[in-house]
Amino acid sequence: MSILAVESPVESGTRADALSVENISLHYGAAQALRGVSLKAPIGQVTAVMGRNGVGKTSLMRAITGRERISGGRILLDGTDLTGKPPHARARLGVASCPQGREIFPLLSVRENLETGFAGLPRGARTVPDEVYDLFPILHEMAHRRGGDLSGGQQQQLAIGRALVTRPRLLVLDEPTEGIQPSVIKDIGRAIRYLRDQNRMAILLVEQYVDFALELADRVTVLDRGMVVMQGETGDLDHEALRRAIAV
Repeated sequence: MSILAVESPVESGTRADALSVENISLHYGAAQALRGVSLKAPIGQVTAVMGRNGVGKTSLMRAITGRERISGGRILLDGTDLTGKPPHARARLGVASCPQGREIFPLLSVRENLETGFAGLPRGARTVPDEVYDLFPILHEMAHRRGGDLSGGQQQQLAIGRALVTRPRLLVLDEPTEGIQPSVIKDIGRAIRYLRDQNRMAILLVEQYVDFALELADRVTVLDRGMVVMQGETGDLDHEALRRAIAV
């Protein structure tokens, strides 16, 4: 069964925006983490969100997935307003998240971790798609190993695979290369390219590894102090200015 069999193809030459973030703000008490942030993530493209540590990237991802409540603006998925919806409702509508830190279940087996993605699916769709194992063969080889016994890179592949089990319309990847060995980074890059080229989902990638992000991204949004300071198609941006904007 294909992970990408739920939606019909996007017509050649068109780009539908799965995700539309419109002028959102987010506060933690009196501290403001996001200030009027807007971005779009089209189907069949990778949209990268970049910036230094502490500028609001993870806050933005948590707002999109419903893990933090925004204080202004709105978030749409395929035209449906997600703003007041909890995380589980967003997941049922097609939002899948691979969070920073992976958040796998260490005492569950690899297969059981993947099957936690069944929760929001109709009963007839509760299978692990073959593509998950095609993209990450190690998950098939280690299906009966506990998640906590996997290396960091293997856990990252497991977290992405679990997100794909939900057949997402929007895949949110928060720092997928963090602490990962180069060989696995290449595997993750290949998987992201494959998923993008299927033209069935939007991919939102938060990443500080500049070369990795620019190699994959069709569009880039750069944050600083909770605001958008640079945005556009990757080929149209000044890459040296972008590197300076996110340099520590």
